[in-house]
Amino acid sequence: MISTQQQLRQMIAQRRGVIVPGAFNAMSARVVADLGFEAIYVTGAGVTNMWFGLPDQAFMGLTDIADHTARIREAVELPLIVDADTGFGNALNTYHAVRTLERAGADCIQLEDQVSPKRCGHFNGKEVIETSEMVGKIKAAVDARRNPETLILARTDAAAMHGFDAAIERAQAYAEAGADMLFVEAVTTAEHIRALPQRLATPQLMNMVIGGKTPITSTEDLAGMGYSIVLYANAALQGAVAGMQRALGALKADRCLKEDPQLVAPFAERQRLVCKPQWDALEKKYQ
Repeated sequence: MISTQQQLRQMIAQRRGVIVPGAFNAMSARVVADLGFEAIYVTGAGVTNMWFGLPDQAFMGLTDIADHTARIREAVELPLIVDADTGFGNALNTYHAVRTLERAGADCIQLEDQVSPKRCGHFNGKEVIETSEMVGKIKAAVDARRNPETLILARTDAAAMHGFDAAIERAQAYAEAGADMLFVEAVTTAEHIRALPQRLATPQLMNMVIGGKTPITSTEDLAGMGYSIVLYANAALQGAVAGMQRALGALKADRCLKEDPQLVAPFAERQRLVCKPQWDALEKKYQ
């Protein structure tokens, strides 16, 4: 069998718009895998929102995302793209972050060019570091890889502050520094979405943020434009929040909640997803 890094490299090279949902813990990763998706994005925003109850504004540290990556890696066998924010510091910190996340099970590590403390790419008030500083971080990330098949995904948030053309220039510089895939965040027009694959030769990811600044575009259209990855980083998170609100709202209103599949996953389904039958079989084996 080919490795998960090689699987991801093949997906990216095909430029067929692979949908990659985000996961914020091992259970959400299991659901993604169970539904037949081909890869998973370990979302920093999701970890921050779901584990700390805080907004995506640099409250997550390297240890947090590494711990979640390791748990998700244990739970699923799909390729993992891991959100490493700004690399958690300078180029040396980035080098250490790549080593740490690769050891935790990351197949692709995403780095962005925001000033720390960073914030969600679809928030206002972002700032970016100098292009030269980010180029140094990308070079450090490339050098840090123990496995040459591990991918580096370079994200730029420059479009919001400096315009679309400046974001293109930065992305090209990051590709020249060794990034395997590019991510121009928070473009705001369909014209810019169409233009990116025409102006940048390196494979690209397009982020579909439900309720965000980028127009939601069909995966078929994005694949036709030549995007490699169509990211829905927090669709599972937003669906989980909506599901909790529905179930607990019904419980509050009715003061009782039965096994209604429209409101809650059945008990048996919950046990299936956490592989209870396999653990039962192991228990019998070792008695």
